[in-house]
Amino acid sequence: MAGALNRLAAFGVGLAATGAIVNSTLYNVDGGERVVIFDRFRGVLDSVSGEGTHFLVPWVQKPIFFSIRSKPRNVPVVTGSKDLQNVDITLRLLFRPKEEKLPWIFSNVGVDFEERVLPSITTEVLKAVVAQFDASELITQREVVSQKVSEMLAERAAYFGIILDDMSITHLSFGLEFTQAVEMKQVAQQEAERARFLVEKAEQYKQAAIITAEGDAKAAEMLAKSFSEAGDGLIELRRLEAAEEIANTLSRSPNVAYLPGGGQNLLLQIR
Repeated sequence: MAGALNRLAAFGVGLAATGAIVNSTLYNVDGGERVVIFDRFRGVLDSVSGEGTHFLVPWVQKPIFFSIRSKPRNVPVVTGSKDLQNVDITLRLLFRPKEEKLPWIFSNVGVDFEERVLPSITTEVLKAVVAQFDASELITQREVVSQKVSEMLAERAAYFGIILDDMSITHLSFGLEFTQAVEMKQVAQQEAERARFLVEKAEQYKQAAIITAEGDAKAAEMLAKSFSEAGDGLIELRRLEAAEEIANTLSRSPNVAYLPGGGQNLLLQIR
């Protein structure tokens, strides 16, 4: 009985040891990950392991895990423009490593490749591009600046086995003196626009006054011409119109019950 128990215990120990050995020879690669194998005798292997369960030689080989998902990173840089203005600019990068370049990345850069590479190449590219533009051009030609930075940065990142899925300028500001100068220029432009509006308004008033004066002069000229051509007939017509207006006014007045004798002749003889 005791012998049977000893054999069973030995079998259990052997099974556990076998399970531990088997477990040490396996490793799992999750989705979005890749593995590079470091071999103690051959160094970093060129092959890259994808998702799933894989075998390795215990103690001799070691799996190095990499994420190939796109990751964001903000890189702030302070540099100078073409007109020697300080520029504070921040890039937002969306990047991931090239799967086939992972052995090279591990051998030459390391697992922390993003910390070693991205800040340095971003600073290098931004300094080179921003120095080609004046401060005002960085604002008015922002799309051109962004395109140049994207092209140069993608080229530099590719050398280190990094893919840039997206790049955008999220922050762009200048030194205090330049900012104040821009604000003063905007105020001056607004004042100039207001002054120009006042001048144009005064010019319009002037043109209106001239047109009105010309119209009055033309009307007076036409009236004088009418008087000279019509003679006493036009004067008589105006006198009759005035007499009719006075008669209508007096007829509506409550204090006048009748027109005195000879009133009609009086009204018609207004001079």
